[in-house]
Amino acid sequence: MNFYAYPFPHRMARRWMAAAEPSQSTRFLAVNIRDEDEAFVLTALVPGLKAEDVNIQVMEDIVRIEGDFPQDENQYLLQELPSGSFHRELRMPSALEAGKVEAKIADGVLTLRLPKAESARPKTIKIASK
Repeated sequence: MNFYAYPFPHRMARRWMAAAEPSQSTRFLAVNIRDEDEAFVLTALVPGLKAEDVNIQVMEDIVRIEGDFPQDENQYLLQELPSGSFHRELRMPSALEAGKVEAKIADGVLTLRLPKAESARPKTIKIASK
C-alpha cells in the first residue's frame, strides 16, 4: 500500500489508514530462529525496549515472549513503529533446557539461546570392531 503524506486530506488519510489497518490491542512479534548443533537461537526486533520490559517463559518445548512497547497519545498521519502489548508463543522442534536459556537485548534486538535438552541432542555412536 502506498501512502503519500500531503497536507490537504489529513482527516481523510487517517480514515483510510484506519480502515486499511485496524488497530490491534496485541501486536505480533516477528522472529528468526536458527538451529545450531546444541541450541536454537531466536532473534526478534524490540526497538526501544529494555530487559525489564520483556517477559520470557520456557516450558518443555514452548517459548513464550511478551511485553509492552511504549504508547503515546499523538495523532499520526502514518504510524509504523510498534506500540502496545505483544506476545508470541512458539513450539520448538525438540525439548529445551529451561534452566540454561540465555537472553540479551542489544541495539533493539532480543537474542535467546535455547539449549536443546540432552535427550534431543544428536549422539555419536562408536562401532566396536573385532
